[in-house]
Amino acid sequence: MVHDQVEGAAQQVVGKVQDAVGALTGDESIQAEGKARQAFGNLQQSYGQTVDNVRLAVASQPIQGVLIAAAVGFVLGALWNRDR
Repeated sequence: MVHDQVEGAAQQVVGKVQDAVGALTGDESIQAEGKARQAFGNLQQSYGQTVDNVRLAVASQPIQGVLIAAAVGFVLGALWNRDR
């Protein structure tokens, strides 16, 4: 989703600033928080891109979308039953 991509990019920028401030002040906790925020932002941005790619694939080829949904449901069902 575009929202996730934008928010992920913003988290990356804020994380870079926190990392730099932590490095300048010698505060390792701020620096570590900045690195964690950068990683989370990267993950969120990647998630948004993946959702958009899947949405486009499903819209252009609905049969494949149904097959993907069925495969995901099968895997989730298998994982659910394995833990029991």
